[in-house]
Amino acid sequence: MLLKTLREEVLEANLELVRRGLVLYTFGNASGVDREEGLVVIKPSGVDYDDLRPEHMVVTDLQGKIVEGSLRPSSDLDTHTLLYREFAEIGAVVHTHSEFATSFAQAGMAIPALGTTHADYFHGPVPVSEPLTDAAIEGRYVYETGLAIVARFKGKDPVDPMAVPACLVAGHAPFVWGKDAHDAAHNAVVLEAVARMAFRTLTLRAECAGVSQALLDRHYLRKHGQNATYGQA
Repeated sequence: MLLKTLREEVLEANLELVRRGLVLYTFGNASGVDREEGLVVIKPSGVDYDDLRPEHMVVTDLQGKIVEGSLRPSSDLDTHTLLYREFAEIGAVVHTHSEFATSFAQAGMAIPALGTTHADYFHGPVPVSEPLTDAAIEGRYVYETGLAIVARFKGKDPVDPMAVPACLVAGHAPFVWGKDAHDAAHNAVVLEAVARMAFRTLTLRAECAGVSQALLDRHYLRKHGQNATYGQA
């Protein structure tokens, strides 16, 4: 069985999404990439989480061609593989339809950096993509979804994908990533918590300006900066 350890890690990331209430039924998916092998492990499409085992994970190359597995891969495979090709730092991708993050995506709104909880994980607003055109939806829809994310991060207002490891796809839902499968699932859980707090904050005070750049930098860099002080050495 190819990539046994990565299969186990990807399965665990998928199950973590269920445990944390980020997916319902067979919604959502997680994948991971082995850069040395150039192979991706991803959840199979439409299989109940209770039934998932490491051997059910599907292995593909970076173009999405199945290398090992008897089940069909997640229907979002083309988005995952495009993100891996475009952003070399990404080691895993998670897609959910979690309630509050998806609400922002459906509204076509970025999640603003309103407090230090947000700043601990996202060094700026969590962006939202441009809506897909009818032609994109009717064509290679899943691939076009990936293109919309890439365009948002590499466009006129570029965003570092590792400093802000998530994107809301307009009218759809969030895609989140990390250095490995555990990290990507962790970021997806935090994204939902941040989105919930942002929704409530904006309900209380719609004109809330959010944190200052100084406070955003302080909290983000103490966890993720070159001279980070959070946690144990």
